[in-house]
Amino acid sequence: METQKINTAIIILNWNGIDLLKKFLPTLMAKSKNANIYIADNASTDNSIKFLEDNFTNIKILQKDR
Repeated sequence: METQKINTAIIILNWNGIDLLKKFLPTLMAKSKNANIYIADNASTDNSIKFLEDNFTNIKILQKDR
């Protein structure tokens, strides 16, 4: 029997959620090693994007300007 690989994508909506990202992303990353993780940011002003760029380089950021 052939093992089927499951591709998973996780999309997190964010708006000024840096505190939640700091709290929950490390656990999500540890438990989701084979998943593609995306953060869809809705023009945050709390340095969420900088935090992600500095600490989670393997997460894909979808940044909106409004």
